[in-house]
Amino acid sequence: MNQTREPIPFWARFFLKFADVCIFDAPGKPRFKVAWAVDVHKIATLFIIYAMMHHFQNFSTGAWVYLALHGIYGYCWLIKDFAFRDHQLNNKLSFIGFFNLYALLIAWYWLIPYLFLSRYVEPSGFVLFVAIALHTLGVVTMIAADGQRHWAMKYRTQSGLFTDGMCRYTRNPNYLGELMLYAAYALLAAHWLAWVIYAYMAIYFLARMKGKDHAISRHPGWADYKAQSGLLIPWRILNGRALYERWQEHSSRAGTLEEAKG
Repeated sequence: MNQTREPIPFWARFFLKFADVCIFDAPGKPRFKVAWAVDVHKIATLFIIYAMMHHFQNFSTGAWVYLALHGIYGYCWLIKDFAFRDHQLNNKLSFIGFFNLYALLIAWYWLIPYLFLSRYVEPSGFVLFVAIALHTLGVVTMIAADGQRHWAMKYRTQSGLFTDGMCRYTRNPNYLGELMLYAAYALLAAHWLAWVIYAYMAIYFLARMKGKDHAISRHPGWADYKAQSGLLIPWRILNGRALYERWQEHSSRAGTLEEAKG
């Protein structure tokens, strides 16, 4: 039976097509894996931020905290990449595509620490707490989600929806984690331009989420899964319904065990 796919909004189709034309399908012979470009960025970020600290002679507590968060996140990513790389990162780019990936997407992230360090921002203890908490939760969420997807795709015997684990209440836990951790950097930078960069990244992620919904909506059970999960935000966790559902499941299992014993 044919099933109607989730539509991709015009603005999302535009962003995805723009990325394809300028980056992923750019002219030239594909030579460079996407992973190479991303991994170089992750490795370099620690040293670039420290160079900024040295240039501005900004070695405040906040600067060291920022270096620890944004700089070491790249190495968390590398551990994940070595252990279970996203297969899409093995796609190859031409030289133009490689250059545009930096120019249009990932190099902008380096502007956030520049805004933070060049202005000698001194975040309060509470802001540091919120930033570290967001970042920690974001990294764990992103890596756990990517790990679940990798191992499920490797060992499952048939295609279908991921409706449990990290994907039970949000259809994009990996993007949720990344948006949380990058929000920590924008929060510390305390500048409107940092939030513009964050919004630019978030819109691109949202376009990819819409494209993903279009792709996975072909699978049986889509309507039920869409009803139980948020596109990004796990609303059922935030409004308490997830906890109630888990309590019901636990009560049901306990009742079944009691009947079996009886």
